Amino acid sequence: MKKIGLLSDTHGWLDPKVLAFFTSCDEVWHCGDIGDSAVSRRLAADFDLRAVYGNIDSGELRREFSKTLIFECEGVKTVMTHIGGYPGHYDAGIRDVLYREHPQLFVCGHSHILKVMYDKTLACLHINPGAAGRFGFHQVRTAVRFDIDRGEIKNLEVLELDKN
Repeated sequence: MKKIGLLSDTHGWLDPKVLAFFTSCDEVWHCGDIGDSAVSRRLAADFDLRAVYGNIDSGELRREFSKTLIFECEGVKTVMTHIGGYPGHYDAGIRDVLYREHPQLFVCGHSHILKVMYDKTLACLHINPGAAGRFGFHQVRTAVRFDIDRGEIKNLEVLELDKN
C-alpha cells in the first residue's frame, strides 16, 4: 500500500500546512504549475516526487519534468498531466492518450477547481486536486491524499485552506 499526496497549481508557494497534511504520504504527485524549482526541491527532499510541468512553468522546470506521465503505482495505471479537463470534457491534448492507455486513474490540474469524478466510459477515476497556491481566482486552497492498495484507490481525503 502507498499513501499518495496530490496537489497542483502551487505557483511558486508551498504552504507548510500542505506539507503537514502530506506527512504520512509515501509519494507526492504534483500536477503542474509548480512555479518555482524550490517547490519541487522541497517536495523531493521529503517524498518520492512525481510531477509534470504546467503552462506557467519555466524552461528549467520543463527540462526537469514531462508534460505527461504514464505510470503504474501499486497496480493502478495512472496518467498525469496539467491541462486535462474532466470526464465528458477532456482537453484535446490528452483525450487520445486516455483512450489509448485506458488508465484507472487520471490526475490533472490547471482549473484551480477541486473535482473528483468517475468516468464510466473509460472506467477511470478522475481527480483534479484544485489549487494549493495563493495565486489565481480560487477562493479555497486544496490538496488531496489517498491510498492505493493492490489496485484499489481508497481513503480519499481533502485538505481545504483559506486562500490567505
